[in-house]
Amino acid sequence: MKKISFIMELRSFLLLWSSQTVSELGTAMTNYALIIWVYGQKGTASSVTMLTICSFLPTIFFRFIGGTLADRWDKKRIMLLADFVAACGTVAVLGLYSFSALRIWHLYLINVLLSFMNAFQTPASFVATSLLVPKEHYSRVGGLQGIAGSAVSILAPALGSCLLAFGGMKVVLICDLLSFFFAFVVLLFFIKIPKIEQTEEKSSEPFFRSCLDGIRYLRDHLALLYITLFLAVINFLAKLGNDGMISPFVLGRTGNNQQALGFVQSSVALGLLVGSIVITLMKPARNKTKVVFISCAFVFSGNVVQSLTLIPWIWCIAAFGSYVMAVVMNANLTVIMREKVPLEMQGRVFSAKDTLQNCTIPLGLFLGGILADHVFEPFMATDSPVQKVLSYLFGSGNGSGIAVIFFCVGILGITISLSQLRKSIYKDLNT
Repeated sequence: MKKISFIMELRSFLLLWSSQTVSELGTAMTNYALIIWVYGQKGTASSVTMLTICSFLPTIFFRFIGGTLADRWDKKRIMLLADFVAACGTVAVLGLYSFSALRIWHLYLINVLLSFMNAFQTPASFVATSLLVPKEHYSRVGGLQGIAGSAVSILAPALGSCLLAFGGMKVVLICDLLSFFFAFVVLLFFIKIPKIEQTEEKSSEPFFRSCLDGIRYLRDHLALLYITLFLAVINFLAKLGNDGMISPFVLGRTGNNQQALGFVQSSVALGLLVGSIVITLMKPARNKTKVVFISCAFVFSGNVVQSLTLIPWIWCIAAFGSYVMAVVMNANLTVIMREKVPLEMQGRVFSAKDTLQNCTIPLGLFLGGILADHVFEPFMATDSPVQKVLSYLFGSGNGSGIAVIFFCVGILGITISLSQLRKSIYKDLNT
């Protein structure tokens, strides 16, 4: 009976969750195929990281506006419009590729457009989930979302590789469009998202002043602000390390072996899946911030392990363990946000937090590509005493310079994460 009651309480969310998962799978297969295509065109780490940078910058710049609109406008309409624009981007790629006119700069431009729409879709989706889900199920729903994301990550490389091998890029793009159509129809006709009643004072507040409400809320709640700034540092380091550089690292160390990359990415996804199942089944943690910092330290330990070996299956084990802990960390952070921020403020506060913590990601990606291509990789190809010492630890040849970056990032990330355990300012987030 409890299971039936759980399903009935979450019926609308489960329908939205499952349909969006199908659409995310199509998008993930396309992203995987395009990374392979871009690296094949240029063969540089910076060409891949630039693709990701274009996916972040507009989201960061426009997230404040997106969060305000998510609190004021119809969430469903925002999500439908964003999905439609994303589908138009896929159509554009399909058309350019079909006529052999696709260039890397086209993908950069399309990613900028999609990132702009994501600035509006993500806060709308966050608030919509809070509206569709009872508070007692926040943690389990976070686990379910993690399961969906990890399942997509597991299947996307495998299915993307198969479709590329047997049907080519066109088939991957067509599957993406079909998955979008399914999710769009479900959201349009079968999902009803409750509306939030705005007070007269808030509804008449000037729009641009309302955009800054999230920042003011974080400023007035220092524990949330401090943990957001901590995440900004962590995101910068993560993009310098294996979260942003795993594709060029594996492809460089294995001589562009797509199968090896697929195995590592599938291990990441399997870790996400196992971590999500754990979060779904376990009771919510009492001291959520302690869990966040300890699990973050374990995440960065994966960088250290991967940097010290040339064996792909060890990369896979390290990736699996790191991302199990990443799910635990992110799930507890999400619960903190949903519990500590009033529902009518969640769009703006979520957007403010997201902007602050993610503003360092483009810098991390850009700097990672530059350091790999122009500093560490060339240095590890030279014949010098320091290079000889480093080569004992990190090997030599393509990818060894990125391995050095991974090691440095891992040690620094572990140190910063564990140093937060002694700070008492976070104790209010656990009450």
